[in-house]
Amino acid sequence: MEFLWSPWRYHYVATAETVSACIFCQAPQREDHEAYILFRGQESFVIMNLFPYTTAHLMIAPYMHVPSPTDAPKPVTDEMMDLAKRCLTILEQVYHPHGYNLGMNLGRAAGAGVADHFHLHVLPRWNGDTNFMTTIGETRVLPEDLATTYTKLKPLF
Repeated sequence: MEFLWSPWRYHYVATAETVSACIFCQAPQREDHEAYILFRGQESFVIMNLFPYTTAHLMIAPYMHVPSPTDAPKPVTDEMMDLAKRCLTILEQVYHPHGYNLGMNLGRAAGAGVADHFHLHVLPRWNGDTNFMTTIGETRVLPEDLATTYTKLKPLF
């Protein structure tokens, strides 16, 4: 059997069950570069996913701690969509993906890892980015580390 080492994931795996504080409430209290926050808006912010499905997997989260967009006022959801459009423009400029996935997992049954604070995922996609490693090995191969991606994207926001 072959092994693919990903020691950077250990902290997540080791603390996943013990973390009780909301990551989307904690992140804005930190410095941008420490939390991988790319942009802070009036109502919400753009942050990199620390455990990405693809390179440059971004998330847009409101500052307001609510479980669903139906619980958020219109200015919050309007700004989130405006930021999604901005993310798409910047990702196109830097990475030239072949497509995108935008989505929300609302509730644990829908796959939400943080069910009490809704957020929007923005994933750039490339033809063939789901290869045998993802399909069979349940392992993702990312060609770029988070710090490099952050350095590329931050100035454009």
